[in-house]
Amino acid sequence: MKLSVPVTGRAAAAVAVAAATLFTSGSTAGAAPAPEAVAVAPDLPVANVKAHLTQFQSIAAANGGNRAHGRAGYTASLNYVKGKLDAAGFTTTVQSFTSGGRTGYNLIADWPGGDADKVVMAGSHLDSVTSGAGINDNGSGSAAVLEAALTVARTGYQPTKHLRFAWWGAEELGLVGSRYYVNNLSSANRARISGYLNFDMIGSPNPGYFVYDDDPTIEKTFKDYFTGIGVPTEIETEGDGRSDHAPFKSAGVPVGGLFTGASRAKTAAQATKWGGTSGQAFDRCYHSSCDTTSNINDTALDRNSDALAYAVWELSE
Repeated sequence: MKLSVPVTGRAAAAVAVAAATLFTSGSTAGAAPAPEAVAVAPDLPVANVKAHLTQFQSIAAANGGNRAHGRAGYTASLNYVKGKLDAAGFTTTVQSFTSGGRTGYNLIADWPGGDADKVVMAGSHLDSVTSGAGINDNGSGSAAVLEAALTVARTGYQPTKHLRFAWWGAEELGLVGSRYYVNNLSSANRARISGYLNFDMIGSPNPGYFVYDDDPTIEKTFKDYFTGIGVPTEIETEGDGRSDHAPFKSAGVPVGGLFTGASRAKTAAQATKWGGTSGQAFDRCYHSSCDTTSNINDTALDRNSDALAYAVWELSE
């Protein structure tokens, strides 16, 4: 869903940067030359993100109603994402691990090029709980990260830094997949990750707009985007340390991310600020069978998907 603003947040940010450059450098003869223009992140069509969610829903329906760790629905979800990335030209790696007597998988996708000593990562957990399809938790983050990666390929974006995207297994069992990945990185490879961006539940039906307050640069990047589209944010506290950024943070990697709320109730002040219903959970279907494609707020999904793209482009330039 497009926002009813004259320009996108990314375009507004680009205009603001250009204006600031003109003011400080001047436009008269002899002034310092303007810096080379930076790439502006394209809009992520929310229809494309929702199409991925429809696929996740269909996968769950065909595989016992869920996409949980060690189940056929998870493997089918991973194969869907991997197929899209392979076709787009990514180098994909499937990393296996064991949890609860079942084999789990992480999917890592590297975009060729960029400085391998400066890696920007964006990731999300791909597994659901066993009770449902997990479309908001966390099909929403997984679909948005996938669409951002496909947009990198579609636009031929060649950033200065190296881009890596990831989909984690067994998050619902205690961040198992992401912890396995981080623990199996050499100290040198951990040091090469300049930032990890996490997206877990970004389309809650009664949404809030929450930004992780971990790395200041990443936090500011997300806040700048939302300021540009006139949407106030709050610091994320409900899921602090409970998603896949936690192992990265513990290993000293700068982290950040977005969240639209889970079982905590929206306050009256938050409803005034963001709309929606006060006294009701941000996501009444959290970890339930009703977490289907009907459990998504399109506006929140659109805004957060675009914020994801904005941060990936800004931080990798």
